[in-house]
Amino acid sequence: QVQLVESGGGLVQAGGSLRLSCAASGRIFSSYTMGWFRQAPGKEREFVAAISYIDTYTNYADSVKGRFTISRDNAKNTLYLQMNSLKPEDTAVYYCAAHLGRRMVITTTLYDHWGQGTQVTVSS
Repeated sequence: QVQLVESGGGLVQAGGSLRLSCAASGRIFSSYTMGWFRQAPGKEREFVAAISYIDTYTNYADSVKGRFTISRDNAKNTLYLQMNSLKPEDTAVYYCAAHLGRRMVITTTLYDHWGQGTQVTVSS
C-alpha cells in the first residue's frame, strides 16, 4: 500500500510562487512514476506534470510548461512541484499520484494511488 500526503498549498497573488510537496510512505518510492494533477471546481481532473522513477524524464501539460517544475528526492520519499508565475487559472485542488510502474504516463486512470489534495488559490 502507498500513502501520499500533499502539503504547501495556499493563497497567492498572480505572478507569485508556491512549492507543493508530496510525502510518500509504504512501497519503495523510487520504483514508480509520480505525477501531479489538478481539479478546478466544475472541471475534470487534469494532468499537470509527471516524473519518471529515476528522475531522468519529465512531462508537462502545455498550460504549465516553462512555469512549473516537477522534481523528486528518492532519499526523502518526497515529490515536489515548484510553481512560478502563477495565474488565476491555476486555481485548483492539486493531487499527487503514484503509478506503480516505470512508464511515463499522464492519464488519471493509469495512476494507482492518490493523495487527498491541497488547495491552491491564485488571486488576480
